[in-house]
Formats: sequence, C-alpha cells, structure tokens
Amino acid sequence: MTDSKKVAKTKTSKKNEAGFKNFSHKLTNFLKEWGLFTLFFLILILSRIFIWTSVSVDGHSMDPTLAANQRLIVVKTAKIDRFDIVVAKENENGKKKQIVKRVIGMPGDTITYENDTLYVNGKKINESYLKEYRAAFAKDKLQSTYTSDYFRQLARSSSAFTVDKTGANNFTVIVPKGQYFLLGDDRIVSKDSREVGTFSKDAIVGEVKFRFWPVTKIGTVE
Repeated sequence: MTDSKKVAKTKTSKKNEAGFKNFSHKLTNFLKEWGLFTLFFLILILSRIFIWTSVSVDGHSMDPTLAANQRLIVVKTAKIDRFDIVVAKENENGKKKQIVKRVIGMPGDTITYENDTLYVNGKKINESYLKEYRAAFAKDKLQSTYTSDYFRQLARSSSAFTVDKTGANNFTVIVPKGQYFLLGDDRIVSKDSREVGTFSKDAIVGEVKFRFWPVTKIGTVE
C-alpha cells in the first residue's frame, strides 16, 4: 500500500471515529434531557395497547352509578369477579358497540330474582348499588326521578324494579359455562343479558376501575 493510500485510510478512520463520538455525545445529551420523558411515553403507549383503555358511558342503563358521557378507565388484564362493573362488546343490528354493565352471574351460577331480591346459587344477596333507584321505584315508580316520558312509562308498567324480558318479577337464569350474566344498574331502562343473553369471556373487554370525567366525579368506581 502506498504512503498516500495509508494517509487517506487513516484520515477516513479518524473521521469515522469523530463522527461516532459526535453521535454518541448527542445521544447522551438527548437521553439526559428527554430520556425520562421518552421512557414514560413508551410505557404509556404500551400499557394503552395491552393493559388499559378508556370508554365513554353511552345512555342511562347504569344510572345512578354512572351517568351518560362520563369517561372511564378500563383495565383489560383485571380478573373479572361477581358485581364488577365491566365493558363488554355487543352486536346490535349488525353494528359492533361497547356497553357498560355489572356482572351479576359468573359461569355456572344460578341467578334468581324474587320480587326484587337477588339469590345467587340459593344465597340471598343485598344489591346495595341499587338502593337509591329501588327506593325511588317503591316511592313513586321513579316518576319524580326520570325526566323522559318513555322511561316513566316503562317504570309505570313494571311490576318490580328488576323483571325479565317477559315482565315477570320472579325468574331464574342458569349461566352457561364460560359465560357471564350482565345487568345495568337501572333495571327499568337497561338492555342487558335479560334480553340479549349472556356474554362470553372473549366479549368482556375489562373491568371499569376509574372515572376521570367529569372532574367533579373523578375517582374509583364501585
């Protein structure tokens, strides 16, 4: 190799080395300034994909626990248990939608309602989350609570706060294996498992854990 080629190779090597050092220096400075923010952003994106999602409450089926247009955080990885509030996927007239309901029956459960009293596998259960609306139904069939004439008519024609799709206030449902029996907290207006049937595990998106809108209602959900 001639001396001129050796000199050229040495210059190229030094130039590459200088370029690498410059890049390394810039990368170090970037990580110092933006590293924590970048890491936080990546964790947020990944958790949004795999762990949680957000939904908006549509309609009044979960009144008064959750109101229309409230925004919720749903944890996809949560273990679903009885009485959890969940988001489920539903097909309505060929269109896919997400609904917010409460788990009343787990796979294999026998669910019985007798005059607004719930029995799960023969055990009497106090549905404390229904206290407000059940009391209002007993008082005046929710006439002073509802603002919708249609809802008022539904309540007036109902023999109990919780009835099945035929209007019977005494009914029993045996939940199939791998399925969940979901009901809305406002039993008068809710379209739920009483009408559309049970939901498979795959149809359950996750458990509602937190309400972040409106700001006056921020907090956990029960």
